[in-house]
Order: sequence, then structure tokens, then C-alpha cells
Amino acid sequence: MVKRIPPYGVIEVIPGFFNLVHIRNPGIAFGLVGQGQGKWIAPLLLGLSFAAIILLIWWSFKAGEEMGLFVVSLSVILGGAIGNVVDRLRFGEVIDFLDFHLGQYHWPAFNVADSAITIGTFCLAYCLLLSPKR
Repeated sequence: MVKRIPPYGVIEVIPGFFNLVHIRNPGIAFGLVGQGQGKWIAPLLLGLSFAAIILLIWWSFKAGEEMGLFVVSLSVILGGAIGNVVDRLRFGEVIDFLDFHLGQYHWPAFNVADSAITIGTFCLAYCLLLSPKR
């Protein structure tokens, strides 16, 4: 789908609320880091992503089956991390394409992998901080 949208192009889906866009993000979430940071940023982010994937796999096996939501949270984060690594390996950056806005408020563009990482992180925080099974 994003191949049909030129870089930095916009397809308005729900006027005043949701667009499909084509943003190339060499940095991390919401374009932080990456712009003008030199040639070291891409290998660094790729290395950190691989380290996070290994840590998440290890943590999932260590947790065992008795911690259902905990393991699901780790798996969702892992899926998002792998999705972003695939983009980095294929394109040298992550492709963001979901763009939400409401009035003057505009959320930075993101992708499905970013959503998985965010949702998984909130569920993981619940498991670690608020769950009665802690």
C-alpha cells in the first residue's frame, strides 16, 4: 500500500482525523534521533533492536506459561521490534504510514509495529506494576 503513496505524500481517509502517509523515519519513535545524526545512528539502532529482541525472547522463556498476559505482552513487543528491524534491514529506516490528527492536535505518524510495541509496553507495565499476580 505504501508503495502507492509517494514519499511524504498523503491520502486523506477520514477528513480531519486520519490519513495514510509515507514517512521514512531513520530514527526511533516519532522521528526522535536520526535526522542529521551521522552514519552511526542506523547501525546503532539496528544493534539495539537486535539486543532488545534477544532480551525479550530470553525474558519470555524465563517467565514460563503461568504468566499469561506477561508473556503475551512480551510477544507483542517482540513482534513490533521484529517488524521495525525488518524495515531497517530492507530500507535502512522505518516506514511510518498511520497519521492521526484532531483539530490542531497532530500525532506523529507511526506504523503497526510501533502500535504493537506501545500496546505491549502498557500491558507489560500493568503486569509489573499493578497486577495482583506480581
